[in-house]
Amino acid sequence: RPSVTDERFKRRMQRVADAIRLGDAQMAHTSFFPLVAYAQVKDVAKPERDYRFRLLNNFDRDVREYRKALGRDAEHAELIGVDVPEARVEWMKPGKEGNRLGYFRVLRSRLRFRLPDGKERSFELTSLISWRGEWYVVHLHGFE
Repeated sequence: RPSVTDERFKRRMQRVADAIRLGDAQMAHTSFFPLVAYAQVKDVAKPERDYRFRLLNNFDRDVREYRKALGRDAEHAELIGVDVPEARVEWMKPGKEGNRLGYFRVLRSRLRFRLPDGKERSFELTSLISWRGEWYVVHLHGFE
C-alpha cells in the first residue's frame, strides 16, 4: 500500500502543483501513471494509443483548466497540502476495472493551494493508482 507521507509522493505532488501553477503539464508527466505500467496493468487493445491519446491528453487539458481556475496570480500560488482519503483506498482485483494486475486505487483526493492574496483553492485528483508501491495520478479531473 503506497504512502502519502513518503518524500517521493510529496515530490510527485509538488510537480503536479508546479505544472498547474505554470500551465505546463509536461512538468508533471513523471507524476502520471507510467506508460510501461499501464501497458502491463490494463487489459485494453492498443494500450499505448489509449494512454497517449486519451489519458495523457485529458491530464494535459485538466492541468491547463486548473491553471486557468487559479487566476491571474497562478504562478505565485503555493501548494499547501494534498488530502488523500486513505480510508477509501481500495485494492482493485484483476478484472475489476479492465485490469490484468491488481493495484491500489483511491478516488477524490485534493490538491490545496494558497494564492498570494491569502485565499485558498483546492482541486480534485480524481484517481490515484499504485505502481510498485508508489501513488501516481491517472485522472486529474473526472473520468473520460
